[in-house]
Amino acid sequence: MGHENITEFILLGLFTDENVKASCFVLFLLCYIAILSGNLLILLTIRGSCLSEQPMYFFISYLSLMDVCFTSTVAPKLIIDSLAQQKTISYNSCMAQMFYAHFFGATEIFILVAMAYDRYAAICRPLHYMVIMNRQVCYVLVMASAMGAFSHSIMQVLIIIGLPFCGPNQIDHYFCDVFPLLKLACTDTRLWVIAIITTTGVLSILTFVALVISYIIILSTLRTRSSEGCRKALSTCGSHITVVFMFFLPLIFTYVPTADSVRNDKVFALFYTMIVPMFNPLIYTLRNTDMKNAMRKVWGRDKLSAGK
Repeated sequence: MGHENITEFILLGLFTDENVKASCFVLFLLCYIAILSGNLLILLTIRGSCLSEQPMYFFISYLSLMDVCFTSTVAPKLIIDSLAQQKTISYNSCMAQMFYAHFFGATEIFILVAMAYDRYAAICRPLHYMVIMNRQVCYVLVMASAMGAFSHSIMQVLIIIGLPFCGPNQIDHYFCDVFPLLKLACTDTRLWVIAIITTTGVLSILTFVALVISYIIILSTLRTRSSEGCRKALSTCGSHITVVFMFFLPLIFTYVPTADSVRNDKVFALFYTMIVPMFNPLIYTLRNTDMKNAMRKVWGRDKLSAGK
């Protein structure tokens, strides 16, 4: 056990071309500002309106919080490194970054599962909905999501901490993640790679399949409903399904590697660390009348007219 020879790692980043780096700095900075403003707008709108009493929006507010936290573990360093000549990260910072990225990412996955359960209860068990999804249950689901994510993340960190690092210290990625680090360990890590693929990879696939099946059940139930209620529920489920696909597919491609696919991993990782958190607020607001009305109440015209 030990990393005595290695006190820091060098992140190779996304691109080597100097001209691309400056463009990336601007692009990633704008993306990060969009992610922060979009998700915080959703979070504060839900908390500041009566929407927070509805389980679905209660979960969406936590999803927005996770998006902000998840991206913040990766984006600031990525933005600064876009202009830096030497992209170093200390061993301890590297472990912390890996822990938090996995923690917030896994919490988000479990919250998406809780949201699917909520939609199932609302659409398939409407008469018992308020009993099934009372406020206590919502808090328990969020706490369980965080606890499940914590145990997953600590396991990743313990695997890496237990490995000896003595040789090259260049990580072929733009943040510290488990596969690129396993490649640097000066010991045979094939068993650990298989272990991580079977835990994280298979868990991602099973969760994704379970979510898709649950939404298929929900949508088939909707076919028997009145047109107006059906349209609203379809719109909501459509948003959720979009987020599930956008988040899970790159994740599955990353943690179920086909060959030596680090080059692709960086692109997939960029998708779920930057692109999905940026689109989530748009997906949840553009197609959602309740959310638009709440935004007007909390931020806009209604307050101005009340002031007059």
